[in-house]
Amino acid sequence: MRDDITGRLRAGAEDFAATVRPAPPEAIRARGNRRRRRQALAAAVLALAVGAGGASTAYASLGRPGSVSPAAGRTPSATPTGTAGPGRPDIVAVTARGALVVLDPLSGEARRILVHRGVAGGSVAVSPDGRTVYFAARHGCLGEIESVPVTGGRPRMITPGARPALSPDGKQLAFARQPGAGAAGACDHPPADDQVVVRDLAGGGETVLPSAARQDLRYPVSLLSWSPDSRRLLVSAGPAQDNEGWQLVGLDPATARYYLAATASGGSAVPLPGLAGSYYRDGVYLPDGNLFVNQVCCAGLPARVTSSLLLEVSPSGQFIRQVGIGFKDRDHTSLSADPSGHWLLYLSGPDLFLSLDGAAPFKLTGALIAAAWA
Repeated sequence: MRDDITGRLRAGAEDFAATVRPAPPEAIRARGNRRRRRQALAAAVLALAVGAGGASTAYASLGRPGSVSPAAGRTPSATPTGTAGPGRPDIVAVTARGALVVLDPLSGEARRILVHRGVAGGSVAVSPDGRTVYFAARHGCLGEIESVPVTGGRPRMITPGARPALSPDGKQLAFARQPGAGAAGACDHPPADDQVVVRDLAGGGETVLPSAARQDLRYPVSLLSWSPDSRRLLVSAGPAQDNEGWQLVGLDPATARYYLAATASGGSAVPLPGLAGSYYRDGVYLPDGNLFVNQVCCAGLPARVTSSLLLEVSPSGQFIRQVGIGFKDRDHTSLSADPSGHWLLYLSGPDLFLSLDGAAPFKLTGALIAAAWA
């Protein structure tokens, strides 16, 4: 009897299986991905609302189809906007009190304090494996580049300098150095013009690029960024005496003699897309080779900012899309893209803004002087 029942059940199962036509594996995976994205969106919006304490409205902004032309009349992208998509990596930041911290990418709260004090603003950099953070510290009159494990530990001094940028292959560290800074009695004495230095992290050798052979104005470096292939360096620099005259220069450190476009062999200035009289305040490479820039337009004497746009452009200056509209009374610094290219961040004054795939930026937290994706 048992064998007879087992045989019937097996036969019935085989007959039933023969009538089933499962969906192709690709369709099953697509449905699962859509379900996971919906769940991630709900979680991200809820986390943002909780983190904001109900003080402001959180809403979803999932990107804009096509390219958006810069529009001078639009209001700044300042409303907090919950976005979801590819997982946000951690953020390394420097607080207004000079602490180096790791931020939670959803709440903006400090998960871990790596250095308690003495960290300078400008920029921080994280190694490609995510294990080491490079930053600038201030010790009296002397600024120096140091590193610390992202899990915490004792900082290690590398070399005098500021504004570190690590190449994507992890082999080269670019930074700015002021030759006169740190010398005896130099605290109240203006240092010489900046140098852009490229240091081989394995051997310690350095390539040093001054601004130009002769320069009437100082052109201090504000930001450095490496191309995805680790061969070219993007230098943001501008005169300390005036807002006009900022330059964004792409150069080959192996062949360039200076870091300003007018005299740099192997280098050239990034052209500006429209807006006569405008200039690039800062810019960084994106993982696809394009650039994330802050383009500022000014008028009058003394110079007055009339617009501040966060854009994606090609290395030849071709407009790709508008990411956000900055505030005219604030500087926008610490531009950074995560390794996937989906997430962008920047500081608007002391406030940290994030953007996913070109969607309207939203404020995550404040009271910072530097930030970067970990």
